[in-house]
Parts: sequence; C-alpha cells; structure tokens
Amino acid sequence: MLVHVVKSKIHRVSVTGADLNYIGSITIDEALMEAANIIEGEKVSIVNVNNGERLETYVITGNRNSGEIQLNGPAARKVAKGDIIIIISYGILEFEEAKSFKPSLVFPNEKDNSLT
Repeated sequence: MLVHVVKSKIHRVSVTGADLNYIGSITIDEALMEAANIIEGEKVSIVNVNNGERLETYVITGNRNSGEIQLNGPAARKVAKGDIIIIISYGILEFEEAKSFKPSLVFPNEKDNSLT
C-alpha cells in the first residue's frame, strides 16, 4: 500500500508579493527551497494563516537569500503581501517506509523569511 506523507514544509513565511499577471506558481527563495528539500516545478500546497485559503501550485526558484515568497497568477488572489503562509509538499511512500520517513521541516524567521 502507498500512503501520502509530508515530505517538506516551510512553516510560517511572510508573502513578499502577489503578481496576478504572471503565468502561475509560487516563487520561493532558493535557500529556503534547498533547506526544505523542495525542487523547482514541484507541486506544493499553500495554507494562508491569515484567511484560511488553501491552494495547490508549483514552485519557481527565487533569488537565493532574498526572502522572496511570491504568489503568481490566479493564486495571487488568495494572498496579500504580508500574509503568513505555510508551504507543504507531499511524497508517496510504501507504508512501511513511511513509518520511519523524516520530512524536511524549515522554520524561518517570518519577519524576513531568513533561515537565521
């Protein structure tokens, strides 16, 4: 049996921008992506702490150490600059493997999205 498990999570980052006139996706600081073991193009769930919105999109790599967290395209209607969001990706594992799997969890400074 296969089960879906949390693979990666960037917990409580501040949205730095929302660009409605973009093809779509979320742009994430490359350092945050690396720390959370998330790759460009990966499907992620976004949970907006401020308004309860939940959505799925894919990741675009942002500038390293920029703190950039920008929702693009239609997803930009679900957030406002300054909102706090949680970014989650999931993996599909065999049941026994899932029991011992340890996700990559990142808890940045939500004021500037830095890792320090």
